[in-house]
Amino acid sequence: MKPTNSYTIWFSQRTGSTLLYKALESTGVAGVPGEWLTEPNPETFSIQYLRKIWEDGTTANGVFGLKTSSFKLDDWIQAFHRELQLPEGLSRPRIWAEAFPNCKHIFMTRRNKVRLAVSWWRAIVSGEWHRVHGTSPHQEDIADQYNFDAINHLLVECTLREAGVAAFLSEGHIVPMTIVYEDFIERYEETVIQVLQFLNIPTNGVQVAAPFFDPIADDIAESWVQRFRKERQANWENLAW
Repeated sequence: MKPTNSYTIWFSQRTGSTLLYKALESTGVAGVPGEWLTEPNPETFSIQYLRKIWEDGTTANGVFGLKTSSFKLDDWIQAFHRELQLPEGLSRPRIWAEAFPNCKHIFMTRRNKVRLAVSWWRAIVSGEWHRVHGTSPHQEDIADQYNFDAINHLLVECTLREAGVAAFLSEGHIVPMTIVYEDFIERYEETVIQVLQFLNIPTNGVQVAAPFFDPIADDIAESWVQRFRKERQANWENLAW
């Protein structure tokens, strides 16, 4: 069944989007905002699969949630245009809204992009993308896995991914709710309630589960942050940081 209301969480890696997804899911009234567009191939995507993710991502109150990045965004726009048999000339946000009715948009970001890039690289080399609350950290020693080129690439990639989302939102004259990672982790429950209010979902009696994940940042990550910022600005006359 097609949802009556939808929302999209736009993110680049390491901005707290999965923490938010788990929190919203825990309320039971905000859909199940999973990464429904990660696995399927846009070229073979069908209306049947769209109906399936509507079913899987919608709670009983008709709210559907999705989290995604700008990766393959235009491919998905083409797939929705094709499968929904929409007329030519529609903007990308208009096509998106046809797939996800009455869609509101949440933009997740992180102020410190160097820490974001380091966190992303740490997750890649350690294989530890999230740490479920109460579980032990991975024991693998990754101290020697620092890689300037990789972190520099991820710094640029996260910036471009955010730029891609910004271009999409601007095209539709959309003002999203912006959630900043550094603020979210300090005001976790308050932020989740604010999201529900933004989505016009009643919050009376709503329970927000405790954070599903524990922080991963450690001394190794911090040493990489400091090393990268110094190496990246080597020979600069005016240091930015």
